[in-house]
Amino acid sequence: MQDALAAIRQSGSAGITSQQLALQLGIKDKDLRYLIFDAIDLLLDDGRIESGKKGRYTAVGGRDTVEGSIDIISSGAGYVRLGDGGPDVYVQDRHVGLAMHGDRVLIKTDGGGGRVEGRVVQVLERRRTEFVGTIHQRDGRLIMVADDQRVQRPFAIAPNDVNGAKDGDKVIIELGEWKDARAMPRGRVTRILGKAGVHNVEMHAILAEFGLPLEFPESVLKASKEIRNGVTKAEIANRRDVRHIPTLTIDPDDAKDLDDALSVRRLENGNWEIGVHIADVSHYVTPGSVLDIEAASRATSVYLVDRVVPMLPEKLSNDLCSLHSGTDKLSFSAVFELDDQARLHSEWFGRTVMHSHRRFAYAEAQAIIDGAEDEFKNEVLLLHHLAKILRKERISNGALEIGGNEVKFKLDDDGKPLGVYEKVMGPANWLIEEFMLLANKRVAALVGKPKHGKAMPFVYRIHDLPDPEKVDQLRSLAKSFGYRLAYADGPDLPQAINQLLKDVQGKEEENIIKQVAIRSMSKAIYSTENIGHYGLAFEHYTHFTSPIRRYPDLLVHRAVAHYLAGGKALDRGELELSCSHSSQMEKQASDAERASIKYKQAEFLEARIGQTFEGIISGLTSWGIYVELRGNKCEGLIGLRSIPGDVFRFDKERYAVIGQRTGRKFTLGDELEVTVHAVDMDRRTTDLVLAGEPLVTSSGKFERRPSKPYKSVPKGTKPKASKNGKGKSAKKGKKGRRR
Repeated sequence: MQDALAAIRQSGSAGITSQQLALQLGIKDKDLRYLIFDAIDLLLDDGRIESGKKGRYTAVGGRDTVEGSIDIISSGAGYVRLGDGGPDVYVQDRHVGLAMHGDRVLIKTDGGGGRVEGRVVQVLERRRTEFVGTIHQRDGRLIMVADDQRVQRPFAIAPNDVNGAKDGDKVIIELGEWKDARAMPRGRVTRILGKAGVHNVEMHAILAEFGLPLEFPESVLKASKEIRNGVTKAEIANRRDVRHIPTLTIDPDDAKDLDDALSVRRLENGNWEIGVHIADVSHYVTPGSVLDIEAASRATSVYLVDRVVPMLPEKLSNDLCSLHSGTDKLSFSAVFELDDQARLHSEWFGRTVMHSHRRFAYAEAQAIIDGAEDEFKNEVLLLHHLAKILRKERISNGALEIGGNEVKFKLDDDGKPLGVYEKVMGPANWLIEEFMLLANKRVAALVGKPKHGKAMPFVYRIHDLPDPEKVDQLRSLAKSFGYRLAYADGPDLPQAINQLLKDVQGKEEENIIKQVAIRSMSKAIYSTENIGHYGLAFEHYTHFTSPIRRYPDLLVHRAVAHYLAGGKALDRGELELSCSHSSQMEKQASDAERASIKYKQAEFLEARIGQTFEGIISGLTSWGIYVELRGNKCEGLIGLRSIPGDVFRFDKERYAVIGQRTGRKFTLGDELEVTVHAVDMDRRTTDLVLAGEPLVTSSGKFERRPSKPYKSVPKGTKPKASKNGKGKSAKKGKKGRRR
């Protein structure tokens, strides 16, 4: 259909007949002409072409129109991605028309000051028709303001479409009629989530905003309840029994979905047998079952600030499949023979039955590494020793060391944030990560690099090369701090980035440089086309180790079992569809997690309006300066129009905000003192102003804000609980290791 549309566009105002179109597309067989007529009918139905005189078809908008998906940014303008490898087309906010973020649009292009600009001519396909937001009463009528910052317009809610919603309710609406870009789009309330500002309501709203499920269907819960424990004598007889080997798990102290365990034993030849045992979800969730269809749809567990929304019902995720200590469990294992220098001598893959003898929290394992005594001290220290060697070798081969720390919250019983802090990764985390990486790498090589025969269709975790332009921005940022990022390409670039990160380790600017380094990287995705994993410097890589919370891992388990049994090649097309969907759902889950963090950060700062913080510039745009506050890692925006004394503009070439008259310059990493001016909880945004300077208001007048001193939390300390001693951990379940 796209080829047909391109040919019709190319014909210009003269148009083209169906016969000419068939010839141009190389369809000479009359029996295949129906393909042309089908394409024409679809294009007519979509409004992309129109029928003219003498059976000629012309494209709506003419030859200088193109299609693409529009991304709306915070300023209200947009960028249209054309998907042909060319530059994005910039659309000013006044030319966005009826388009919303993510819509597929038809745009008319023009030159526009050295860059390609355009205006939306037609919305071809809505990315979404449901929106989440808060009901407000304005001038006697109700409107809904969407939570998503990229949805710029409020929705008008007619009295007949209110469905019982009142001022201050958090709701889901369905987009109604909207034909005039000058008017508000109309919406109809389909569900009331509760009162805005209530913790649980806001978390449910975030899930709904990103199209993530709020609960399991009854049919899925019923199916999970009917599943029985699979550890039977008959099943054990068909598996390798490793229950007698010392086995342990290391997880967050509040995790419930324990999907990986490590076993250790000395072999007669002096080498070590290390078993990586993963919950055998594939035994319980069979292809095409109700549970499988639901898991495939969700594709991943979702981790918000205070909860896990699991991919599988609790009976599976927290009970039957979870590798709790003291119980026999079905597992799928990768067993490695390593010597004292972590060199691989042999490997085995297959289904097992295992028994975890001890559950460690990360802090408990770290204590042993630091010198504490324990029954399993020898096992933990051996694993730590081997993991250090594996990690050192991986980094020397070009793997990146960009892993960031997690933002965590101390919440009271009502979900209000008492404090914000970073959860720092340490050797105990790296211990687990290295063996999970080893298993993932070797499983991928088992299928992707077989000793005999050819590689079979499989699910890989791939990571492409970084964006050269963003690497240049990182280099400029490093230079502004007095550091050097060496000029390097391909396999040498990770070494250069690692050296830079090593140079800034422990410095105030470490976090901002690490963030920009992460932004320069491509996103890892799932695919059947193996291009390797750039960030890990692995030729073959997959996700094998978390089938409780990631559907691609479940697919990998099934595929490995199938190929180990001598099965024929799996359907590549079906696997690729699952890969594409899983990558998309992973992104939505990640966006929802960030939204929940932003909400809690905004809520934390809402109680601190007027207070002054030290911060560091973390981002620059054409509409403002983003500042990350020290001590709590919250982020806010200084609008360029709010800075007094000059007209400030973003210089993309110099990657700086510069005053047009005074030359005053703001660059990434600059240290500032800022005052919290306002917080918009609907949008989860915080407005900052430069401390001690007058604020330029929307009326053009200056207003001086009172500045209240606030002492930042010292780096590495955790906030205190409330006076009554109450407070709860901000996360339950296990996440991370997304590589």
